[in-house]
Amino acid sequence: MKNKLKFLTKISLNKKIKTKWFAIANIIILVAIVCLVNADSLVKFFGGDFDNTTDILVIDNTEEQIYDEFKSTYEQASSYLEDTTKANITLYEDSEEKAKEEVKEENKVLLILEDDNTNFIKASLISNSGVDVLISQIITSSLNSVKSNIALNYYNITPDKLAVIDKSVTIEKIKLDDSQSNDETMELLMGVAFPIIILPFFMLTLFLVQMIGAEINEEKTTRGMEIIISNVSPKVHFFSKLLASNIFVILQGIILIVDVVIALIIRMATTGVNNISSMVETAGLGDVITTLNSSGILNNLIYIIPLTLILMLLTLVAYSLVAGILASMTTNIEDYQQVQTPIVIISLIGYYLAMMAVMFDGSLFIRILSYVPFISALLSPALLILGQISIIDVIISTIILIISIILLFKYGLRIYKVGILNYSSTGLWKKMFKAVRNQ
Repeated sequence: MKNKLKFLTKISLNKKIKTKWFAIANIIILVAIVCLVNADSLVKFFGGDFDNTTDILVIDNTEEQIYDEFKSTYEQASSYLEDTTKANITLYEDSEEKAKEEVKEENKVLLILEDDNTNFIKASLISNSGVDVLISQIITSSLNSVKSNIALNYYNITPDKLAVIDKSVTIEKIKLDDSQSNDETMELLMGVAFPIIILPFFMLTLFLVQMIGAEINEEKTTRGMEIIISNVSPKVHFFSKLLASNIFVILQGIILIVDVVIALIIRMATTGVNNISSMVETAGLGDVITTLNSSGILNNLIYIIPLTLILMLLTLVAYSLVAGILASMTTNIEDYQQVQTPIVIISLIGYYLAMMAVMFDGSLFIRILSYVPFISALLSPALLILGQISIIDVIISTIILIISIILLFKYGLRIYKVGILNYSSTGLWKKMFKAVRNQ
């Protein structure tokens, strides 16, 4: 039995892995991930030259001669945007007509500053083919800052008084229940970071369901199922499909992780960043990591990650069991696509509930749903991170999922034995219930 199981599993796995399409698909996925992680470098490579310096000519016709203040304000504002807004600002002392000719011939930018009776300053921005959006915004904000200073002096308002007027009201947030971690940082984590983890698992689950159904229906369509079942038992055949499909999906998940690592290595090599921590700081995530660390979330990941992985692996087994059972009762891939609709709906429910878990703070309903098999792998880790459930709840979810897998295998195997040699699509559900009752 072991030799036959090993032989069938190997054949099924080789049919999935040793194909050109498997290699081509993973190469495309690798390229897509590398491009996504290194999007800014690609923009630079394909014409988005952020190192270009924009020459800005300034004609200052104002009475107070605000050129120097404007230049220093612009340089200070643009320093926060690194290399994307480099500009060479010079005071132009020749005529406006000559400046316009220079703009047209050398593709420069001309800024004309003049006094305004109602708004203190008015400006004209002249270019040959348009001005970069960021540069235009920084020019606008710099001029507004200069105008504010002029207005302060005009109305005899000191900067200290203005600072007091503009100062926002400070709101101190006090939480009486420290066990709840549903704050802004957790909302950011659940709204941005966690879906990045959920989405690949969700896609792999759907891929697993589709793959098992396609393979079983292919064997039934070609009548190869009759030859296989005449040599091995339905139980061995069922096990081989489950093993091969789950091994393949897990392998695909590992490949995705490797792809991300390769993309990060390429990013570090192209940007000159030497380590992950520097990359995190460069991406502006340093404050988020610090907050998570101070709140104790990072320490909790030591047990959250293993529990999540166990739940995910068990969920993949459960989905593959249901997919194999339903596929055995169908005669072609079209019929299987219809019966797999409930599986897809359940997966979508789990996916969206996990994304919206922050909205259900303290709800008994969402806590009960975290026990439900098939969606617990998506929902329970999210609620555990938010502090809405405890480790005990996750363990309960795991136990319920294991019991569900045992029941699915026990009664599903009865359906599978009848279904794999069934070539009639009429009375599908009656045959399934009859198989469960009679064997």
